[in-house]
Amino acid sequence: MEADIGMIGLAVMGQNLVLNMVDNGFTVAVFNRTTSKVDDFMNDAAKGNKGVLPAHDLAGFIKLLKRPRRVMLMIKAGDAIDDFLKELTPLLEKGDIIIDGGNSYFQDSQRRYESLKEQGFLYIGTGVSGGEEGARHGPSIMPGGNPDAWPHVKDILQKIAAKSEDGEPCCDWVGEGGAGHYVKMVHNGIEYGDIQLIGESFDMMHRGLGIDYPKLADTFKKWDEGELNSYLIEITAQIFTKMDKDGKPLLDKILDTAGQKGTGKWTGMSALDMGIPVTLIAEAVFARCLSALKEERVEASKAYPIPFKGFEGDKEAMIPKIANALYAAKLTSYAQGFMLMRKASDEYKWKLNYGAISLMWRGGCIIRSRFLGKIKEAYDKNKDLKNLLLDPYFIKEISRCHQPWREVVSASALLGLPLPSMSSALAFFDGYRTERLPANLLQATRDFFGAHTYERVDQPRGKFFHTNWTGTGGDVSASSYNA
Repeated sequence: MEADIGMIGLAVMGQNLVLNMVDNGFTVAVFNRTTSKVDDFMNDAAKGNKGVLPAHDLAGFIKLLKRPRRVMLMIKAGDAIDDFLKELTPLLEKGDIIIDGGNSYFQDSQRRYESLKEQGFLYIGTGVSGGEEGARHGPSIMPGGNPDAWPHVKDILQKIAAKSEDGEPCCDWVGEGGAGHYVKMVHNGIEYGDIQLIGESFDMMHRGLGIDYPKLADTFKKWDEGELNSYLIEITAQIFTKMDKDGKPLLDKILDTAGQKGTGKWTGMSALDMGIPVTLIAEAVFARCLSALKEERVEASKAYPIPFKGFEGDKEAMIPKIANALYAAKLTSYAQGFMLMRKASDEYKWKLNYGAISLMWRGGCIIRSRFLGKIKEAYDKNKDLKNLLLDPYFIKEISRCHQPWREVVSASALLGLPLPSMSSALAFFDGYRTERLPANLLQATRDFFGAHTYERVDQPRGKFFHTNWTGTGGDVSASSYNA
């Protein structure tokens, strides 16, 4: 028997993807560098499963595959992949397909795509979102790389992917080179933002309003039935109900220091490189960094014992305002994420399909939500939409929510509760909707001390001027200009 595809890497994600493929009618060869994991898999989750073909060495693994060979890697991102490719490629033939399903940095994927193309191999770098449960029953899959490979893997990837409410697979071709992993990176950045916004809303209600966990669970359940419907809102409601062995809320026992794997940071780095103000995601990353300074925060809390009076207004009336603030900030976060993808698409000539991307995120992935359908509708109506904030639905919803958004951010500042992502999103929104910003003074200052020049409102764009501000500095401007 020959396998339709091979899986290298049998950690939980690799195992679950294998079982998902077999459930969908495919035969899968499996290999792991630590070969005992192959035996463990065959004696446990894959026991008696005739659709799984084990191999205990790489050469034997390759012999099990149909041509063109399709090899999927679910191994640790970084140097480990490059090292493994050096072992793998001598055993392959031209036209064979390598799929990297890990969280690889998109520039690494771009480099591998180009290198493997020169060697005659077809490379795909694909984001896979949904965790172990998604991998088993249907993840969101975001493939990019060599378009010649897509016809050979489309059937497999789309069959194992999650399906949206209308039955469409949450998997489609993203673009060439590193496009697939770039889209997954932005997905993860948005995930950072969503989780942070939910945490800030929780803090405002629990510490600020004094709402207990049972009511928080009920509130989030109600939110999940409306416009805030999403996987993250759903599981947050469940988290509030989980008790520890002593019968007390488990959440109170969890140390308030957050971990991260780097994809949110990569999103912020790319945003800086591209000059796109993805402020909410950046603040979500920095919030995790700040949480890690636990010992310093404990010391600072004693150094600044500012009395906490608690919210003195109508607490019941504030709850729906927090929901509106969360929704408006979430809309802004996605707008920023799609701004970044639009810029990257232009920069790398990927021709990303934004409506298709939002559809890929409708099911299976961590940020899946009802709201993503509105993004697809926006790009279906106008594929050249400059910014989601200019779409009629976004305009209507943010216009409806912006006043309670302001009230929540203002109340948090007066209470001394940090809402870094929610407040930065509001600042971005106000900046984006402002016709004239104080950057004119900024440019005047730069020209004053560094002769960096400026443009004038009464002259064509692209024409630069320098002023001898003191009368003694001279009229020579700097040789380069950066807006």
